[in-house]
Order: sequence, then C-alpha cells, then structure tokens
Amino acid sequence: MAARSTRHGSGVAAHLAHRHNPHDVGRCPVARPRRGTLTARTPCNHERARCGISPHTFDARCVVATVFVAVGGAHWSAPAAHEGGVVPYINRPGGVRLHAEVTGRSDAPVVLLIQGLGTDKNGWVLQRFGMATRYRTIAFDNRGSGRSTTPTEPFTLEDMADDAAAVLEHFGVSSAHIVGASMGGAISQILAVKHARLVRSLTLVCTACRNKPWRNELLRHWADTANVRGMREWANDSARWLIGPRSFRRLAPALSWLGPFATYRPSKGFTAQVDAIVSTDDSMVAELSSITAPTLVVVGNQDILTPRADSEEIAERIAHAELVVISGAAHGLMVEHASTFNPIVFDFIDRSEFEQRQAASPAIASA
Repeated sequence: MAARSTRHGSGVAAHLAHRHNPHDVGRCPVARPRRGTLTARTPCNHERARCGISPHTFDARCVVATVFVAVGGAHWSAPAAHEGGVVPYINRPGGVRLHAEVTGRSDAPVVLLIQGLGTDKNGWVLQRFGMATRYRTIAFDNRGSGRSTTPTEPFTLEDMADDAAAVLEHFGVSSAHIVGASMGGAISQILAVKHARLVRSLTLVCTACRNKPWRNELLRHWADTANVRGMREWANDSARWLIGPRSFRRLAPALSWLGPFATYRPSKGFTAQVDAIVSTDDSMVAELSSITAPTLVVVGNQDILTPRADSEEIAERIAHAELVVISGAAHGLMVEHASTFNPIVFDFIDRSEFEQRQAASPAIASA
C-alpha cells in the first residue's frame, strides 16, 4: 500500500505540507472517531489519583518526564525494586546484555513494557508509579538504549522482539500483558506474531505496522544529525515531532537547558536502532491477522510521527482490536497525557486478565 503522503509528493516536507500545523493549536482539528473508536479527553484530579498519580504532583512529574524523554532518556535510572535485590542483566547471542528492572507484587499479573527509539525504560516512569500497586511490571532497555549494550553487528526489529521474549523467559514468565510504544509497538507486533504464547494481551501505543518513505527519510535525517552534530542537536530537532504544541511552548526553555544531558548518550546505539527500523520490510503486515490476543491500539490525534491512520490500519488488521484516540495528544502521550492514558491501559489490562481467567476457570463465572 502506498504511503498517503506520496500522493502529494514524497519526503518529510510533502508530508507536513498537507497536514495541519502541529504547533498551531488554534488550527488543530479534532479527528472524528470512526465507528468503534473511543475518543478520550483529559480527566479531572480524582481520576488522576485513581491511575496512581497524585493531582498535587502530577504537573511537576509530567513536565520533568516529558523533558526527560524528549532529551533522550539518558543514563539516569530511577530506583526500583529488583527480585532478589539484584539488578539483572540478560545475556543474549552476539554479546548483547539487556538491563531489566522488576517492580510490583510478585503474585500479580505481569506487564512487559517495551520502549521506543532512543528511549530507555525510564520513559515509562509515569506508568510504573501506578502499575507498582497492581501488577508485576518488567521494564527493560532495548539493545542500543540505556544500560543495555549495542552489538557490533547490525540487528533487526525481529532480533529485538526475540530480546523481549528472552526477558520474559529469564524471569520465568509464561505469558504477559505487552505494552509497546512507537518502535516498541512495532517490536510488540512482531512478538505477538512470533511468540504468541507469551502474549496475554497487547497494547500498541503511537505506532505503525509499516514503513513509509517520508518517515524513513526523517529517521535517516535524525541518525545523520546524531552522528554528525551530536545527540543534543538530535534532541532539539526531534522535540517538535515528539511532544504536542502546548507542551512544546511550556517546555521550550527546559529543553534548551537540559539539552546538554543528551550529549552523554552515544549515537551508536541510536543509529543502530534507526537502521533496524528502516531495514524492516512490510512482510509482517499480512501476519497481523494471526494475532488472537486482546489488543488495544492508542494514538493521539495530534501525533504527526505515527498519525492516526497508522493506528487505524493496525486496528483493522487485528481481529476485535480496540482503538482509542486521545484528544489533544501527540506522540509522547504516555508522559504528556499520562492521566488520560494510564486508566485506559490499566482498565484494558484488568479486563483482559479477568476475561481470560474467567474463560480458564468456569467456576469463576458461576461463583
């Protein structure tokens, strides 16, 4: 299927020329929901508390987390509870070592969090606060990110999906609720196709199921920027693509101030991940129909990196998938709109877990 942007000329400029200006709030249209689509809006304070975020600290956390992710995650690491008190590394073929953290109750349903391009496990900071009280949560750094290593040889998204499977197997998890964002969403789709037995439910956030010429061009530009001008310049260039217009205006001074922290992150792992993305063909698209796990697809209506049409295609190809469009949200909706995003995802995981336990134990249904 041809990329929509190519109808008006290829390339990033052509893509943006025929879309609304993402940083002109007054002109930003609210996408009309298709049948079966939920459009979510920002909740009030009591709903923020329900999803594990105090209304008194929400704004501060949101600002810090948004800036943190926008400048590339970094090598900082939030405190976490580790099983056995040991920070685990998982050894993979080719000398790759994956860093993982486990939080929450050991007897709770397992959730595996898979982050996107150039971002480490700390990109889930606003989800892990709420998840710790209700799930056993595993967050890990993809190869090339955070504390995980970058192999000397090129790798693929399929390799990264195998990494995710290896993380679950390392912790003795037979199946988990998978939550993947952006590149992590693409990895999650491959995981659900290749390792279906490990996937209890699937949540795909601000992601796509196929490459498009304009997006590949943009990613190659980002990789060139990181290699030639450094990660700080990449952080500056990419911010407008990753966060919404209101947050961008609020955070512009902080982005400038925190930009130098991104220079501590080497570009090697970032560019290797870009290579993995752009080298992926569309052969997996036809296999999405084989996914039987309950699936939730979430996108912001102001996302210009993986626009709503990408999520609609995924939802149409996976049987019984649910699509939620968050009004006013951009690509970084997990941090910008955590108070809307969290209860949507938590409720979906709870419902999926209950339905599967009910199906496995008829006695529960009759009780």
